[in-house]
Amino acid sequence: TPVIALTASADKITQTDIVDKLQLHTPSQFISSFDRPNISYYIRPKQNTFAHIIAYLKQHPDYNGIIYALSRSSTEDIAKKIADSGIYTAYYHAGMNAEDRSRVQEAFQRDEIRVVVATIAFGMGIDKSNARFVIHYDVPKNIEGYYQETGRAGRDGLHSDAILFYSVGDIIKLKKFIEIDGNAEQTAVVSKKLQQMQTLCETESCRRQYLLQYFGEPAPSFCGN
Repeated sequence: TPVIALTASADKITQTDIVDKLQLHTPSQFISSFDRPNISYYIRPKQNTFAHIIAYLKQHPDYNGIIYALSRSSTEDIAKKIADSGIYTAYYHAGMNAEDRSRVQEAFQRDEIRVVVATIAFGMGIDKSNARFVIHYDVPKNIEGYYQETGRAGRDGLHSDAILFYSVGDIIKLKKFIEIDGNAEQTAVVSKKLQQMQTLCETESCRRQYLLQYFGEPAPSFCGN
């Protein structure tokens, strides 16, 4: 029986694991470039975050996009504060009923809502070509998630921004939630991925190079972006 295994993003270890667990014998592997040259990657200290977000939105009045937060309550709080500043904003998370989630998703697709503040539940199936930014209010758990989420901006190939607000406190908070009971090996894998996410946030070298090398793709030491 022919088998095809597909993934949006996987590092070398995961690629090997897919082949191993599915018991594929000398499979052909097709890997496209991980580079998204139209996206600029910014990492900012998590200080006066709301003021920075509002300033960014007001400086780019034609931009629409997604703000990711880790908790459901955070999405609601952030959306309310942005809406209070006069910017049409909605929140989206798995705790909402299906009808409300569909309403927000469809309104965003039709450009009726400028900003959606969401958990990672707002992910698969979001194929809006003209989203101009993805902002991470909280640090993602791993680079794969970060890469997939930032890739929801600029699908039309035009310039877009990926902005992450970084705090060591977020890393400390995430460390408390990544332990997998009874599975020390998997816990170690998840812990290493979080450490690599922290390294990306703190690196002083080219972030695009770090991202591409993480996925096993060569990259110059400076991308000029």
